[in-house]
Amino acid sequence: MPALCPKTTPSRRIQVIEDASAASLHSFVKDCIDPGSTVHTDGWQGYAGLETKGYQREITRLRGRRKEASELMPRVHRIASLLKRWILGTHQGAVAPRHLPYYLDEFTFRFNRRKSKSRGKLFFRLMQQAVSTPPATYDAMVKRPKPATQAVGVS
Repeated sequence: MPALCPKTTPSRRIQVIEDASAASLHSFVKDCIDPGSTVHTDGWQGYAGLETKGYQREITRLRGRRKEASELMPRVHRIASLLKRWILGTHQGAVAPRHLPYYLDEFTFRFNRRKSKSRGKLFFRLMQQAVSTPPATYDAMVKRPKPATQAVGVS
């Protein structure tokens, strides 16, 4: 599940989290948001307890207000809808879960530079990020865990 992360490096502004449990969400918030910040959330219970970890929490309850959700939390809904449209349009929905972090990095790069007036600077920034980011080898991207072997025999 993708989640926005404003505190990380520019290439990791959106990250994949395991699930929407409190453990996953709290870990994500801790990694991405400075303590003392106000975290604006919906009413999901997975966010409960952030106050005890040094965050202020502003809650906007969305239950029963689906049509208003994009008005109540416009930036979150804009990013989510653009990401969905980009995956479905550009990639025809064919994004393997194990490659999702790489696609999220590309989406973030494109989104952050969508209004750039200097096209030459886009290429410069791309090269700048390319040389400062460790390479992702093909083997690392497609490596699949080997299935566990079972002993075959008569008992």
